[in-house]
Amino acid sequence: MFTNLKNWFDTGTPYIWLNAGAVSISVLMVIGLIGLIAVRGMGHFWPSQVSLFDYLENDGSTSIIVGELVDEETVPMARVSGGTNADHDGKTVDRYLFKTGNRDITGLDFRWVLKSSIGEQSFPVELMILERREWGNFYGYLQNVKEDNEVVTGKENDWDLFQSYLDSNDIIHDEIRHIEKDLIGKINYEMERLRLQQRGLELKEIKAKAPYDEIKTKRQSLQDDYDVLTKKLEKLYLQFNKASITATTAEGNTVEIPLSKIVRAYRPNAMSQLQRFGFYFIKLWEFMSDDPREANTEGGIFPAIFGTVLMVMLMALIVTPFGVVAAVYLHEYAKQGPLTRLIRIAVNNLAGVPSVVYGVFGLGFFVYFLGGSIDELFYPEALPTPTFGTPGLMWASLTLAILTVPVVIVATEEGLSRVPRALREGSLALGATKAETLWRTVMPMTASAIMTGMILAIARAAGEVAPLMLVGVVKLAPTLPLDANFPYLHMERKFMHLGFHIYDVGFQSPNVEAARPLVYATALLLILIIIVLNLTAIRIRNNLREKYRAAE
Repeated sequence: MFTNLKNWFDTGTPYIWLNAGAVSISVLMVIGLIGLIAVRGMGHFWPSQVSLFDYLENDGSTSIIVGELVDEETVPMARVSGGTNADHDGKTVDRYLFKTGNRDITGLDFRWVLKSSIGEQSFPVELMILERREWGNFYGYLQNVKEDNEVVTGKENDWDLFQSYLDSNDIIHDEIRHIEKDLIGKINYEMERLRLQQRGLELKEIKAKAPYDEIKTKRQSLQDDYDVLTKKLEKLYLQFNKASITATTAEGNTVEIPLSKIVRAYRPNAMSQLQRFGFYFIKLWEFMSDDPREANTEGGIFPAIFGTVLMVMLMALIVTPFGVVAAVYLHEYAKQGPLTRLIRIAVNNLAGVPSVVYGVFGLGFFVYFLGGSIDELFYPEALPTPTFGTPGLMWASLTLAILTVPVVIVATEEGLSRVPRALREGSLALGATKAETLWRTVMPMTASAIMTGMILAIARAAGEVAPLMLVGVVKLAPTLPLDANFPYLHMERKFMHLGFHIYDVGFQSPNVEAARPLVYATALLLILIIIVLNLTAIRIRNNLREKYRAAE
């Protein structure tokens, strides 16, 4: 029997099954992890029912609580009532976490309540949720709609009237945002360019009057446009702030809320299943296309998505040519000896250096040394305010390019080594030079290996956070690095990144419970973006591989 077992192991079959089992377990673990992240994150956008119930407080009094059930857990009784486990004979209690909102009234957004202290629950259809631009959600009942501090009449259903006013305010808000962010933002950008242009003339000690007059004329024209827009904004703000609502909380507190502070209003208990699905996709689209608000715990994450994708694309454009050229030199031109072997060892070791070390290097060399030198040579009029001598998109892309270049070098060298020597010799025998042989014969057959290196580089760069915290990523960027202002792509600007957004919301947010589901949702989106980028590169690699399969 032992002989048969030994023969079976000698065939290698057990190792094949072990490898297959290990791969299967790893795949299942990855799928399970992504599934957990998806459930925790995507469930956040579903409109849960709002419950109303009496709650027996610890001091014996009764209070009314309104909120959405968020979580539940079983904890030792000593954790909620004090003492030790021995005092309570190791008993446990069930408790629920409710999102109660009304932070401006109660000071809390979330509250844990004991299951045993909850009275009879109800789900009134009149209960509404207001998503506000500040102070989080409001839970309560609509009393009336006001315009210019007078109750509006003329419609039987106040809720429909409220929604019509809210829709009108949304249109005004979008117009205000367009004027402030796009039109006035462009004027401010041009004004700053004129200021720097005049400062440059002063530094060059140009005495001619014509350049200054031209700048003055342009500035006056921009000022006239600015005055027109500000007058239009004043009128829009008057309309925007005209309407308000009166609402009451479950406890009976009456508050007046301007419609300008409300993003959305809905009654989840009155929604049909179809309406819930529609609301879910509206919230999901808002999450992916809107700007963040409320310290990044509300709104969307579009600037972070945009910054992540743009940075990865720039990094790929930088790292690919440098990595390929280095690999070609080492494999095709460098004399193979101790020095070349030492360089390869150094390249392999660079792949294992902690990423934060690259961040420190990028901050010291790229930002302070190189960026400071660029400012002194090309942007003296902007000093002491730095242009490139401060963390930004370009330095972040370069830092990640250095971080991932060893991966591209190794993958490209492996691809070059797989090209048969006979193909090189045949090309040279037909009269082609070494450069022509390399460009027309060898490199096309190495394209799939180059793409493999780029895939690995993208996968690593998209998830890096530590070096980016030093060389360009910020919590909230006022403008995108790509816009309609010349030169359109602003490499000096700071930007948002999904990885840093996860860190900031998860560990720096003052409202932990509100931030937790957004951490899961953002992590899932980052995973999906990496998958999409990788699948795109894999598709290109496979097409190249099929194209040159016959040659291989």
